[in-house]
Amino acid sequence: MLAKDLISDIVPALHTSDTGQKALNWMEVFRVSHLPIVNDKEFLGLISDTDIYDMNMADEPIGNHNLSLFSPFVYLDQHIYEVIEIVSRLKLTVVPVLDRQKNYLGMITNHDLIQYFAGLTAVKNPGAILVLELHQNDYSLSQIAQMVESNDAKILSMYIQPHEDSTKMEVILKINRTEVSSIISTFERYDYNVKASFMNDQELDTFYASRFDEFMMYLNI
Repeated sequence: MLAKDLISDIVPALHTSDTGQKALNWMEVFRVSHLPIVNDKEFLGLISDTDIYDMNMADEPIGNHNLSLFSPFVYLDQHIYEVIEIVSRLKLTVVPVLDRQKNYLGMITNHDLIQYFAGLTAVKNPGAILVLELHQNDYSLSQIAQMVESNDAKILSMYIQPHEDSTKMEVILKINRTEVSSIISTFERYDYNVKASFMNDQELDTFYASRFDEFMMYLNI
């Protein structure tokens, strides 16, 4: 997935003739704290709600002020993980996307990123969640997949969460079955620590809610 594939077709860019109040209204409507300012196809920079409040410029065109804008952006062909990195590092709510000639193409919002990761982790697909805890040196994707598939099941998605200050890691598996007791038994037979399992709707809702909160913290929202 590249940056160009997640460009929002809803959230508009600002122009220098737009007032600070218009910018604040749009930020409230689209639930963002930043918006790009664009002159034709030229990306001038990002403005935040804090900028507008600090300059007391709500009723004036934003172009009337000498703005010290910062200008983070990604190119259209950069990987979505690079978008995540810049969002996290700079605590952004939108990321402008430019082509290689630096023409403005649109923006990616945090909502777009969340929706993408919901699909990536197969949230909407029925199935159970298993959380394995193991040492990093013991991790083998092929062996884990083989044990799941030996029970006539498939891995819909998987991601890894290292432990801070530890050589251990968690491997979170989304399985295409809701009844996974036989898979758990297989893992335990091979000395895998099944730290947690979530099979019914209430358990899955709780799991997804906790992981959603972690992701939002990662994005610094």
